[in-house]
Amino acid sequence: MAAKSIKSLLVAVLSTILLVSAYNVNAQQTEPKAGEEHASEKKEGFNAKEVIFEHIMDAHEFHFVNYKGSDGALHPVSIPLPVFLYSPQKGFSGFMSSAFEHGHKEVDGYKLEEGKVIPVEAGVKVYDLSPTRNVVQMILALALLVWLMISVAKTYAKGDGVASAPKGKQNLVEVMVAFVRDEIARPNLRHKANQYLPYLLTVFFFILINNIIGLIPGTANVTGNIAFTVVLGLISFVVILASSNSHYWGHIFNPPGVPGFVKPILVLVEFLSVFIKPFALIIRLFANMVAGHIIIICLISLIFIFAQIKPVLGFAASPVSVAFTIFIYFIEILVAFLQAFIFTVLTAVFIGQAFEGEHHPKDHHPLPDDPIIV
Repeated sequence: MAAKSIKSLLVAVLSTILLVSAYNVNAQQTEPKAGEEHASEKKEGFNAKEVIFEHIMDAHEFHFVNYKGSDGALHPVSIPLPVFLYSPQKGFSGFMSSAFEHGHKEVDGYKLEEGKVIPVEAGVKVYDLSPTRNVVQMILALALLVWLMISVAKTYAKGDGVASAPKGKQNLVEVMVAFVRDEIARPNLRHKANQYLPYLLTVFFFILINNIIGLIPGTANVTGNIAFTVVLGLISFVVILASSNSHYWGHIFNPPGVPGFVKPILVLVEFLSVFIKPFALIIRLFANMVAGHIIIICLISLIFIFAQIKPVLGFAASPVSVAFTIFIYFIEILVAFLQAFIFTVLTAVFIGQAFEGEHHPKDHHPLPDDPIIV
């Protein structure tokens, strides 16, 4: 019951933040310039694209919501991050992202445009070395992972949970470690399961923690960033290649039992599959994680799209949109676990294929139920 209450609270908070954020975007007005006609003094329509990209793209701050102050201006509620820039022409610059005032102010000859820092002067080249919200959140997730594993390991080292039932964090970690070991590593890697288990566990927990944190309102969708998934895919690619043997490459460049006229085509297909496998890992994780966030924001945006047509339509669409948002949010919790599992199991499958043909005495006997060591 407590877990369900927490999930429901998160959904309610997320929906409220999205509603308020979308309302504030809808409420913004275009500032008229001197000499322009009176016709230009009209409100901007609700820009669903702007709201969607604001939530899924990287940024130099953790932005939560805007509120309208007593002065009639919009004031953002956000956590600014440091900005570090290097330009061959201007040298190093460092300041907090709040100095940009959300794109309304220039700092040291730079301005913020669509979430990116660009130089004001033409011909100036700049390298952005700033820790963006994706980077900061990924570091926090890594710190959480290290703390969790060390904490559980110290508990086992004291003897707690070894001869008795595990307690607290041990329950959560031990179940998932056993799952990865028994359902992913052993079926696909057999006698080399324990050799690759540390890597598989690291990938599984790192993706899972980032997926879960990304569902908290106001945080970044790290696993929905293509750069993050590319790095994970490249690491898996290196591990797969390092695990390969002559038998694996022989099947690729000289497929046995295949007619000679078919071999050139099959060799090309098999060689391309070496690169397609990590590419599939990269795209699958990225697409699934970014799609869920987009769907949630789109469902909330429907309220304001209908409200632009007629206010009563916006009120009528609200219950339906919020209900579907809650449903998708719970689906995303499942997807967070599912995508961590899929990435890990496919990595194990590809590694197992890389050293296929090797025979080991343990292949013909069941593996012992080794104790879990965290």
